[in-house]
Amino acid sequence: MLKGKTAVITGGAKGIGRAIVEEFAKNGANIVINYNCSKLEAQKLKDELIRYDITVIIKKADVSNPSEAKELINYTVRTLGSIDILVNNAGSGLSLPSALDIKSEDFCKVIDINLKGTFYCSMEAIHHMVKQQYGRIISISTSAVDQPRGGTAAYTASKAGIELMMNSLAQEFGPQGVNVNVVAPGPTETEMLDQFFTADRKRQVENEIPLGRMAKPEDIAQATLFLASSMADYITGQKIVVDGGRTIR
Repeated sequence: MLKGKTAVITGGAKGIGRAIVEEFAKNGANIVINYNCSKLEAQKLKDELIRYDITVIIKKADVSNPSEAKELINYTVRTLGSIDILVNNAGSGLSLPSALDIKSEDFCKVIDINLKGTFYCSMEAIHHMVKQQYGRIISISTSAVDQPRGGTAAYTASKAGIELMMNSLAQEFGPQGVNVNVVAPGPTETEMLDQFFTADRKRQVENEIPLGRMAKPEDIAQATLFLASSMADYITGQKIVVDGGRTIR
């Protein structure tokens, strides 16, 4: 489905990002795995993808730093010749008992990584995508935007900002062949979720999901693959919520 395309996946070494990398690799994309602190995981994932007839590169970059985000995209173009797909997956979670517990530095960190990082990478990618009159940008949000809880004010604000930003970019750059969409996972079985969910909380959440289980990273990866492929040529400015029906209204 992605044969011959070049994709950058930010935060691609672990969790949902890793699953997206694996799904794209299976479908023929050449891939740049971005990481910031997870070099060993990124290298191990690259080694595992040798079985596919693709090019895989790992590239360190803190996407919250505009110069590093810019270099990540430009390095991709210099090395692989183009950037066809950008998946803005790198993110930081924050869930506390109350919004009153959120420190200013924690709020700024979440906004810097989630919202600003998505902006920096997207802007640089769009420069190249407009030139080639083709591109796919998919940003990972969260179903918590539609179902926010106390203590998640910083996190949900950052993700809601991403969604509105993507809608704006879809409007502006659709005429230049750039499709921009969002995938919004519900609670997903990752290391990040384990940091914020107790066993009791997990059971409570599973009872709220019509399909009876939390998402697996592969569930999110498959929705992302769809939006990155030619099957979604006529889809832009949209959000796919992958939450097992938890936010049904």
